[in-house]
Amino acid sequence: MAIMPPKGWSCRYYLPHFDGESVSQFVTFHLADCFSTALLRGWQEKLSFIQTLAQKSEHDRLVNRYLDKGSGQAWLRDSLLATMVEDALLFFNAERYALHAWVVMPNHVHALFTPFAGNRIKLILHSWKSFTSHEAVRDPRIHEPFWSPDSYDRFIRNDQHYANVLAYIENNPVKAGLCNTPTEYRWSSAWWREYAGD
Repeated sequence: MAIMPPKGWSCRYYLPHFDGESVSQFVTFHLADCFSTALLRGWQEKLSFIQTLAQKSEHDRLVNRYLDKGSGQAWLRDSLLATMVEDALLFFNAERYALHAWVVMPNHVHALFTPFAGNRIKLILHSWKSFTSHEAVRDPRIHEPFWSPDSYDRFIRNDQHYANVLAYIENNPVKAGLCNTPTEYRWSSAWWREYAGD
């Protein structure tokens, strides 16, 4: 008999995911060429031993440090591609979800959002990735797959966790050495609030 995961939990590829409606989520998705197959296999083996939240947090820190190095082709350094991804994140904001914070880094995207009732996380992510992938591969330099099929997500536990995640997202370009202050980085919620927000 197959064991069913608890309501809201699923496993796509090799990562567990929580898809509870109206629960704020911190998600990271990255370009397909960021990680080598050997590196991913090694992380898959390590993930099989992860049993505590602290171990998962350490794994996430390792992944994010690697992403911040800008590995792969880093197609999102191209301002047109970065803007196209940012526009996709904002397109259904206030209709399908509340987008609280985001950053489009050279090879990955972080987003903090709350899905509205009836809108599942995996469908929101599919919408973002499907549209942007379709648009990106119009560029003759870019080949499919554009995005990695999996994503990293963490549901927000409390107000302090929310504040920490928002600060992490908006400071990511500074930490990666792409700018000096969060509001200088064009493809982020920090810049948006400073220069383009209501």
